[in-house]
This record gives sequence, C-alpha cells and structure tokens, in this order.
Amino acid sequence: MRLLLPPSRSHIRDLVTAYLERYPAEVPLLAPLLRLLDEDAEPTSRSTMPGHVTCSAVVVEHDRRVLLVHHNTFGLLLAPGGHVEADDRSLLETALREIHEEAGIPPGALCATAAYGDLPIDIDVFDIDANPTKGEAAHQHWDFRFVFQLVDREVKVTVQPEEVSAPQWVAFEKVTAPQLREKLTASGLDGRIEPVNASALIHDGHGRYLLHLRDDLPGIWEPGAWALLGGGREPGDTSLEDTVRRELREEAGLEPGVVEPFAVELATGTDGLTVPVEVFTAQWNGDPAGLPLTEGVMLAWFHPDAMERLRLSPSTLDLVRRHAEHFGRTKAAPQREALGPDRPRAGSTSVPHIVGVHLYLERDGQVLLGLRHPGSAYAGGTHHFLAGHCEQESAVACLVREAQEEAGLCIDPSDVELAHVVHMVDKPGDQPRVGFVFRARQWTGTPEVREPDRCVSWGWWPADALPEPIVPYTRAAIEGIRAGRPYTELGWT
Repeated sequence: MRLLLPPSRSHIRDLVTAYLERYPAEVPLLAPLLRLLDEDAEPTSRSTMPGHVTCSAVVVEHDRRVLLVHHNTFGLLLAPGGHVEADDRSLLETALREIHEEAGIPPGALCATAAYGDLPIDIDVFDIDANPTKGEAAHQHWDFRFVFQLVDREVKVTVQPEEVSAPQWVAFEKVTAPQLREKLTASGLDGRIEPVNASALIHDGHGRYLLHLRDDLPGIWEPGAWALLGGGREPGDTSLEDTVRRELREEAGLEPGVVEPFAVELATGTDGLTVPVEVFTAQWNGDPAGLPLTEGVMLAWFHPDAMERLRLSPSTLDLVRRHAEHFGRTKAAPQREALGPDRPRAGSTSVPHIVGVHLYLERDGQVLLGLRHPGSAYAGGTHHFLAGHCEQESAVACLVREAQEEAGLCIDPSDVELAHVVHMVDKPGDQPRVGFVFRARQWTGTPEVREPDRCVSWGWWPADALPEPIVPYTRAAIEGIRAGRPYTELGWT
C-alpha cells in the first residue's frame, strides 16, 4: 500500500527553477512562492495561507485552440484545474486528474508536448476573494498550468456540472488569461503530435532482436517486462537520434554505427499519458552478456517466434514482426530486381511507373485528409490523402487494404469508383508516378490513427478551404474532382 503524500517541496522547487530559467522576468512574481517553499507550511494544502499551489490542464487541439470551461464558483472562463490531492504523485498528475474529472478527458487521450514535456507552460498568480461560508480569508493561488495535446481529435468533452459548465474550444488569441494567452500565441503549438521518447530496435541481421528485461519495481515503465532499450529526451539532446544514442551508451555501453528511424509508436506512460516514441533501428551482433548493463535485469537475443512466450507488450511484438518482414523484403529486393522479367531491356524507352492509390472521402462538403508524420520519408508534416502503393494486387484491393490498415475504415469494393487520375513526375529524370484517386460512396468506421509513424491525425476539411501545407497533387486532384475533370498532369515539361 502506497503512503499518500502530496508532491514534495523539492519537486515543486525543481519545476519553478526550470520555469524561471525559461522566463527569468517572472522571478519577482514568483518570489513569494519561493519563500513559501523554504518554510514548514505544506505548499499544496488548501489551508496554507496567504496562498498555495493549484494546477490546471491546458489542452491544445489541432487548430491551435485550447479547451476552456466556465468555472461555476469564479464565474470565469478558465482551463480545467483545481487543488492538489494527497494521492497526486506530481503536479502534472494533479492537472491530469482535474481534466479527467472536470471535462471527462482521460490521460490516454492526451500526450505531452515536445516543447514543454512535464514542465508548466505558465505559472500564474490568481487572487481569490474571501469566502466566509468556508471560513477562508482572501488568498492567492499559484496556478501551475501544464500543456497537453489531443491524441484523438474526436475526443468527447463531458463536464462535471457541479463545478464547471459550457466547455468551448477557444483560439489562442482569445484566451482570457493574459499571461497564458501571450505564451500560447508565441508558441509553435498546433496540436501536432511529436515524439518525446526514443527506443532502439537492435537486430543482428540474421533474424534475432535484442530485448531488455526491466526491473520489476514501482514507478518503472512496463515493470518486469521485456522491452526495447531507450528513454526520454533530455535538454542536452539535439535530436531524438541523440536521445537514443545517449540511452544506449548509458544503459548498456552500446555504440552502434548507423542508426535509422523506422517508426513512431504510441505507448502509455506511468502517469497514463500517451507517449509518442520514435523507434530507431541499428544492427549489432555481439554478446549481450558482455555489455555493462546499468539499468534493468538483463539483455538477451530472441527470434520473433519465441517472443509470444515472453511478457512483452503486443505493440512491441507487432513492431518486431513488421521490421522482420520489412528487413526480409529489403534483403530480397536486389535479387528480385536482377531476375525480374519486367525490367526494361537495354535501349528500351519504356520506363517503370510507381502506381499509387488514394482515397477520396467526402462528408457534408468536407474531405478526409491525414497529417503525415514530420519524420516521414515523403511529405513529412504535410496533409495528404489516405494513400498507398500497390503490391501484388489490384488497385481497388490496395485501396480497401490501405483504408483498413491506416485508418480502420471498412470499404466494400463495390462502393468504390474512380474519381481522378494524376500522372506526375517530381522533376525531369525522376521515376514517374500514376496516382489513382478513388471515391468511396459509403464506408463504415471512424478514421483513427493506426500507423502513427506515417500519419499523426485525420481530419475533415472543407473542400474549398484546404489546409496548409498540403501535397500539391492532392490539392490538384481535389480541385479536378470538384471541376469534373478526370485527369491531371503535373511536373512534365
């Protein structure tokens, strides 16, 4: 049974110190709080006067808007928040509990931002009037405001009517709290999900993968389970590749040569938040027993077939299997290329084309588009159709498969019709591409992010007000469909 203790003074002081390093001009404003932290009074207790610590959750969605609720007691439009409870292990957990209680948004629907992590975006001083019915004198709240981003834009807000009402998503520039408004408008926050952790998928090139058995202790992420090596980004890391290399050195004394990004996975942190993790691959074939392991119990090689018997998260097993399949195809590709009967003969003017399929879904005048992951090899950080390349299958079969794999949508092939064709080349000399854009007359399911290494969100956009940035041929195809044109050429001279 865990002893219930509120967040410690040292924890709060560390947050304030890190915050003031970013906003040194606010030292005079927070000087009374720093003095309180040097005293014996409990800084998070409601009875501590002339002030105490509270926490709020600033939830940002994909259109640079923030969730505010009408606070019934204060009569103001505020971010959900409240007092610290004894079983809150940190101030960030207080903010997460409050957003769940007051707005019905669970921690798993949120993720931290790469810019702020577990540090507050704002610490404001809030004057509270005397309340004779509660026997409270006038006092102050030092409100620690933590910022989170929505993982799923379809999240449902359900308020706690005893305390708050009238939830609304408000543009940054219309946030009522001046200090928070200034910080939000100056930030680059736009609701885009960015990885904040990095893991290493290490293989030996012969089908074995290196797994790390974690300590079975409270507070450990995935305690007592097999997992990948890795950890969270630290201030000195210039990139997530730096993060994964540092973690490998610190945890196991590993110094791999080539480290390549492979995927972005969504995990669950110890506080319940969704954690976007960038997974890197590296090849190494040494003896793990000889590594100077500094964390966890042991390292060992495993074949994917043996991993089903391990205590291992399903997402990690799926990740390993995907890499094994990808690595197998990559190794086989040169042989297929050398022997393939469809290669153009010497002197031939025929050129192979890349064939892609694209899904055009329209609902109430809005078109479904996905925001591609910033690290994607193609069109990173850009809006695009749900799309994919044909394998050994028909174009319609490819579309149906991609819709299910990427977004969880079920489409009957008989409901699919060709809406547009784009024949393009990025620049002279590049391999040409043909893009088939298919319209589905009907479908079942709600778009969900199933391949976060490729797409971080799905959204419905007005066909006459498409988002930026957007893949140029995606815009051209949508404009062609609206104009009734069946065909577009791009890049040809």
